[in-house]
Formats: sequence, C-alpha cells, structure tokens
Amino acid sequence: MSTLQNRQFKLTSRPVGMVKRSDFEFVTTPAGEPGPGEALVRVLYLSLDPAMRGWMNEGKSYVPPVGLGEVMRAGGVGRVVASNDPSLAVGDTVVGGTGVQDYAVVKAKELTKVDPRLAPLPRYLGALGMPGLTAYFGLLDIGQPKEGETVVVSAAAGAVGAVVGQIAKIKGGRVVGIAGGRDKCQYVVEDLGFDAAIDYKNEDVRAGLARHCPKGIDVYFDNVGGEILDIALSMLAKRARVVICGAISQYNNRESIQGPRNYLSLLINHARMEGFVVFYYAARYPEGMQALAGWLSSGKLKAREDIVEGLETFPETLQKLYRGENFGKLVIKVSGADL
Repeated sequence: MSTLQNRQFKLTSRPVGMVKRSDFEFVTTPAGEPGPGEALVRVLYLSLDPAMRGWMNEGKSYVPPVGLGEVMRAGGVGRVVASNDPSLAVGDTVVGGTGVQDYAVVKAKELTKVDPRLAPLPRYLGALGMPGLTAYFGLLDIGQPKEGETVVVSAAAGAVGAVVGQIAKIKGGRVVGIAGGRDKCQYVVEDLGFDAAIDYKNEDVRAGLARHCPKGIDVYFDNVGGEILDIALSMLAKRARVVICGAISQYNNRESIQGPRNYLSLLINHARMEGFVVFYYAARYPEGMQALAGWLSSGKLKAREDIVEGLETFPETLQKLYRGENFGKLVIKVSGADL
C-alpha cells in the first residue's frame, strides 16, 4: 500500500451555468499502485482547457462525460515515481491524461515521454501540447490558408488562437486577431506579429473586421462561437473556410447554445464550415510536434503560459478561463511538486 497522499478533485454534480467549487469534492486518499503496463506519475503541472466544461455535461460527445464521483479529467505533465512497464523508468518526464490530482496511475501506452531540457514543462501542455496541435491541424488541414489570404482568429491571445495566428503568418497570411482587452490586443500584434487586432470588449467587432478585412475573410478560425461567429460569417470572402474549434462564449449558458444565424453566407459565398477534434489526428501527432518544435527553436513561434500555483485553486482557476481572464495557456502548478 502506498504511503503517498493524493489530493483529488472529484466531480460531484453537473454544473449549471458557470462551473463552481460546490460541483466538486476535494478529497485526500492514498496514491494508487501501478498495475501491469502502468506507471504512477507525480503530477507537476495541470492543463486547464475550455473543453473541460463540456466533459462535465451528460450526453453524447467525442469522449464520455466525466462520471459523478470520478476524478475530474485533465491533461498533465509529471514525473514517473513508480513503473510497472518496461517502456518507462522512474524519473522519466511524461505527458498524458492525469486528472486533477497529485498522483495518477496511468497506462504506459497513454503517456508520452518528453525532454525537460528542451522546453519548460508547461510548454508541453501549450504550444508543444494539445493546444499547439489543435492549432496546427485545424488551421493547416481544415483552414488551408494560402499565401496572401486574410485569416481571422478569435480568442487570439489564448492557447490555441495565439498559435493559429502565428502559423498563419509563417504561411504568408495576413492575420487579424480578436481578443478581449487592450493588453491582449497589444500582445498579439507587437509580440506575436499579427497584422491587426480587434478588442471585442471595447470595440465594434463588425466595424473592426470591415476595416481590417476590406476584401472579406478567407479563413476564420473560431474559438468562441456566439455573436462573433455570426459577424464573421456575414463577412466571408468567396470560397472562405470556417474552422469550428470551440465556442467558449457558449459553454456556461444556462439556456440552449446559440447557433449560427448567418449560415446562409456559406451558400452565397460557396464557403465551407467544418468542425474538428484534435484527437482524430493522433496518428499524425509526431508531424505536428516536429513542426511546432522547429518553429519554436527558430524563434518563428512564441509561447506564453499563465501559471497559477496550487492544486487547491482548481475550481476558481478554471473560472478564469471562461471569463477570459487568462493570458496565454492556463496551467496550474501543483503545490509541493519537486520541480
């Protein structure tokens, strides 16, 4: 029996509206022992992602919902402290589905070894993790930007949007970001190299897009849904591509999700709108990782993490994500971790 104590957040109720602390139970139990083909991982950093809100809802989706009484699902990076599989050794640094807890027993085949000398560990949850891969495959496979085209991305200062915009620039596009607040807009233009940014909190988004996209939008990468998606649809260029990645403005609605009203713009402009889930690209992850790592090492791609310390802060830190308060990839540094 392990003597390691494991703090866990377990989902105890389906959230209504904004997720809150009372939707979880914070418990301490002994850490598990790895069975055959498994490893025990000490979680060092946890990834907080918009999709987590959908995982808490009951109903059909691309993954089963988190069950009531189960540890809340989350990606994490950590170190192997015990292994029952020859592919992993004690001390290896790994990324995988750890859940919101200090220690996780995970199947070895579901963990990926990473080199902590090549990048800060939180980066493996951001630009070198699922957000970066989401940006890579969503933009290049579905958006298919061509040199000189105008690419618009919402939530442009977020973990996915920031990478989308930079890849679009690498591919020769003209990039307009939509973000909340002057600081975020300044960041995407001055630090990330976007051509323009629209502050949806303090500007008229329609007027901003008309100003910065006089010939229309060739590629729109949507992370927010709702009204901003509708505005973008109304301003598409001929044969535009709309990439549906997320709809963070809708995830905490108490009523039904607001769908696109201006979808007939797709018909008028012979345009295409397509959604995707990055997990379907699993066989091609090495391709995406190699490209992202190359751009990062060459300085063509920049990354930023918003790190909050303390596993115990999880519910409130998750709320930051849906309020648009995070700046870059939102990550929890697990207190007491041997870093």
